[in-house]
Amino acid sequence: MIKIDQNRTLQSLLPALERVFEISAQKIHNIEKNWDPGKGAPVFTVKGSYTSRGWTEWTQGFQYGSAILQFDATNDRGALEIGTKGTLRVMPKHISHIGVHDHGFNTISTCGNILRLLREEKLPANEWEQNYFELAVKASGAVQAARWTEIGEHQGYVYSFNGPHSLFADTIRSLRVLAVAHQLGHVLMGEKDRKINLLERLLQHAETTARYNIYYGEGRDAFDVCGRVAHESIFNTNDGSYRCPSTQQGYSPFSTWTRGLAWILLGYAEELEFLESLSEEELDHFGGKKKITQAFSSVAGAVADYYISSTPVDGIPYWDTGAPGLSNLGNYLSRPADPFNEHEPVDSSAASIAAQGLVRLGNYLHSKGDTVRGRHYLQSGLTVAARVFDTPYLSTDSSHQGLILHSVYHRPNGWDYVPEGKKIPCGEASMWGDYHARELALLLWRMAKNETYYTFYLK
Repeated sequence: MIKIDQNRTLQSLLPALERVFEISAQKIHNIEKNWDPGKGAPVFTVKGSYTSRGWTEWTQGFQYGSAILQFDATNDRGALEIGTKGTLRVMPKHISHIGVHDHGFNTISTCGNILRLLREEKLPANEWEQNYFELAVKASGAVQAARWTEIGEHQGYVYSFNGPHSLFADTIRSLRVLAVAHQLGHVLMGEKDRKINLLERLLQHAETTARYNIYYGEGRDAFDVCGRVAHESIFNTNDGSYRCPSTQQGYSPFSTWTRGLAWILLGYAEELEFLESLSEEELDHFGGKKKITQAFSSVAGAVADYYISSTPVDGIPYWDTGAPGLSNLGNYLSRPADPFNEHEPVDSSAASIAAQGLVRLGNYLHSKGDTVRGRHYLQSGLTVAARVFDTPYLSTDSSHQGLILHSVYHRPNGWDYVPEGKKIPCGEASMWGDYHARELALLLWRMAKNETYYTFYLK
């Protein structure tokens, strides 16, 4: 269980955040100088250098989005040029990509961040750029919303790249693109010019995910522990019926892949913030703001509590709560995670994602008057962040292209690099882990400096 540092403050994190962005700049410029675009998107490091991995190009937005976040935090014009030129050069194919569920990852991390900076006036006003990036988000949101499986009773979901039968936990965070496209007044046009509401699709997907991918300790099956997350839910597309839990990157459908849990935690926490920006009237048609936000808050709270209780004291989780080698580590939850052990890898990327979810959930609950739980989750998030932004996780070696070490991509497939003399992956970074560490650092930086609160949606 995480040992929550009740005395940790935002101000105490400022030196670490400054260091993160100082090191981050080196990494971004190193990758830009040495990466061969012909290899596609950089995914994870091998011996300190980023490599590609053909599955889908879901990490391309994190590559250029990282540079945009770097500019946001430090006013690094060189990073801004890397981010904007890369976005204009390679992201259009992702905007119209009909084969993936990753539009929120790719488009909001790039086009969405630039659009946000234009709205915040951190970039000079430019009508052409404003229109271009608005159109990019609208198109991307519509394309993602079109990947839709109906399961009856006004339920459905954006299906994964596995096919119409598959609902991934990850996709809850990718729904950001539906939210911003809706904010911009866009709809998906269907047969006979039917207007499909993007907010409705977001809410239906979130409801379906909450119902089938998250457990609440209600005896749904023999492994129903409150807050546990199934990476994938499988449906019969002939009649829309739910069939079973599954997983692609976790150990088992009946254990929790910790990055999947982290996606859920952050996804619902930031969607709560987004829903707060909408009027009562806008949500009346979908059951009412109070009902929806209570449901989202219950999901976020359940998975947050599970993360806190199922993670070692320093806040860095092992890659799956049911990983078989954990039995060799003894009472591993009572001591800091060991990324150099010989049995199971940790996943620092899950920690970076979950920390932001904990901070946002804490802030949201505090804003609603629940100061006790709000502080509990905020301090939990700050505790995890402090660990992620310190050695041995923060990569201080200038020759290593990764920012946050000890990230894991696909343990079941054996894709992660195992150093010579080791039995498990360690010492490497991932493009999504590095991006989300920067996003976490930017959120905390703005909070500590009393600057505009960082959100994915437009204000």
